[in-house]
Amino acid sequence: MSHAAHGPNWPLRIGAGVLALVALALAIALAVTVGEMRIPLDIALRALGNGLFDLGLPVSAIQQGVIFDYRLSRALMAALCGGSLAISGAILQALLRNPLAEPYILGISAGASTGAVAVLILGVGGMTLGLSAGAFIGSCAALAVVALLASGAGGASDRVILSGVAASQLFNAATATIVTTLASAEQARGVMFWLLGSFGGVRWPDLWIATPVALAGFAICMVHAKALDAFAFGVDSAAALGVAVTRVRVVLFVTTAVITAVMVSIVGTVGFVGLVIPHAARFLVGSGHARLLPACLVGGALFMIGADILSRILIPQQILPIGVVTALFGAPAFAVILYRARRRS
Repeated sequence: MSHAAHGPNWPLRIGAGVLALVALALAIALAVTVGEMRIPLDIALRALGNGLFDLGLPVSAIQQGVIFDYRLSRALMAALCGGSLAISGAILQALLRNPLAEPYILGISAGASTGAVAVLILGVGGMTLGLSAGAFIGSCAALAVVALLASGAGGASDRVILSGVAASQLFNAATATIVTTLASAEQARGVMFWLLGSFGGVRWPDLWIATPVALAGFAICMVHAKALDAFAFGVDSAAALGVAVTRVRVVLFVTTAVITAVMVSIVGTVGFVGLVIPHAARFLVGSGHARLLPACLVGGALFMIGADILSRILIPQQILPIGVVTALFGAPAFAVILYRARRRS
């Protein structure tokens, strides 16, 4: 059989890539036109042209600000956040060989929230430690707690999930304690709404932080795609295939911690994206990580943009926390995945 039969189908891949870009562009175009202020697509395109290329097209100052400074930055942040969390979920599921693994369930998001709140309210680190750094320290602490609990419980993948649930409750309790005892009433309201996830405060400087982190994290994961495929056969099999198991696991765990920390510090805690999207992507493109990770990136971006749009239109004149919307879809999906995993076992 010819090499072409075994080689990658490049026309199909290029077509899929173009289709994904078109879908993302359409989703972002919808996101910048939907909201309390209805703005026609042609005016939105003019505002984007003015903001990106300084074209000087006729657009009112209010519409220009709403489209470019608020809705566009919000839509792009939603895409980055959704894609990054979906990739993190796929990585954790591969490393732990558990279909229920994702940053939210494993407590990494809760640890990041605690670290960010500690910096914000307690002033931990003074002026030298920002929200992202505090969130990273918190996420690493959560990983350490999960690893300690799981090793003490035998180290099986189901024990890791249970350890993650315990760690999540621990860090959520720590966050609640800090907020209720030390924060002012105004701080408490802001933090509690932020913890449920919100793109309302996202501005362009946040994207300058999130974009390189998301792209670098995606690149690191893609470099380790073959190693992740090997983990499907178990740690011992991966080592036998020449994978530097310890190094790969450390690099990828740290990568997921950094990605989650940055996204949580900007957006707040958003759950279930890393659980639902990898399973949907596997259904569409298979389990090979060279295809799965790009599919997760695009699927997560589309899912989060859609969730953000729904958060603005589900209840008139009110914006729902993004974590509430993702939970409405993610919780039933979690139950289905749990049921299927139990049937397989």
